[in-house]
Amino acid sequence: MTLYIGREASKLWKRICAEITTEINLLAENWRYILAGLIFQYIHGLAARGVHYLHRPGPTLQDVGFFLLPELGQDKAYISETVFTFVFVSFVLWTFHPFILKTKKIYTVLVWCRVLAFLVASQILRIITFYSTQLPGPNYHCREGSKLARLPRPHSAVEVLLINFPRGVIYGCGDLIFSSHMIFTLVFVLTYQKYGTKRFIKQFAWLIAVVQSFLIVASRKHYTVDVVVAWYTVNLVVFFIDKKLPELPDRTSGSSLFLPVSTKEKDARSKEENHKLLNGNGGDPADWRLRTQVNGKILEDGNAVLADNAMNGA
Repeated sequence: MTLYIGREASKLWKRICAEITTEINLLAENWRYILAGLIFQYIHGLAARGVHYLHRPGPTLQDVGFFLLPELGQDKAYISETVFTFVFVSFVLWTFHPFILKTKKIYTVLVWCRVLAFLVASQILRIITFYSTQLPGPNYHCREGSKLARLPRPHSAVEVLLINFPRGVIYGCGDLIFSSHMIFTLVFVLTYQKYGTKRFIKQFAWLIAVVQSFLIVASRKHYTVDVVVAWYTVNLVVFFIDKKLPELPDRTSGSSLFLPVSTKEKDARSKEENHKLLNGNGGDPADWRLRTQVNGKILEDGNAVLADNAMNGA
């Protein structure tokens, strides 16, 4: 028993080391995109902090969601935050699953490049909207009489640049017409919809997104229009940007990513492939079978098995 555990632990460690090497190579090529996406997350927080200085509390706008959904109350505002935290943590853990699990469908660095691209584009639109029109915030700390509804004029630029994280983000006001929580939730759900393999998790993720939408309105954190705008805008942003980005390499065959270390190695590999084609040798016959990745979308486990069986029968 001890020998078996030791053998499995050794295999796991080798798998983790191999995955780390691959991801480091990818990070060396794509670190600029990752860094730019992370820097823009700070810029987004800075913009939300800046519009808080412009916020002026007033009567809560008439909203159909406020009439239809019961108000959770200030003491239950943590519910929507808890759901969002669950979505965020679950997605982050899923993007790092290739380091441990044998079923490697994605590359962590490449997935986060796409995710950050989706987030940045959506957040740019969000910044434009809440700076174009300032609305009285419906949240409890944004209403008339609250000390947090208006921020005093900053004494220095450093006070603005520090954005008072995380308190300044949690108790922000004025960044409306677009729900930030729904941007993250929908980007994560749409990414797993394309690159995930478990159908029941996809269905559960969409259910969580719908529940999160209702909880945001019931908690009076946003108006209904903020959630509605996020739903159709994020879907459109992901659709158009995803078409412009190159598709992720296919890992469903179990092979590792072939990343040429240098230009010479890349040219040598191209010459080798051309030589095989000229000699009439197209490579391994197994490569002729149906791929489980179609147009960059990884099929669910069940669909992949059915497709392979159908191809073998033909």
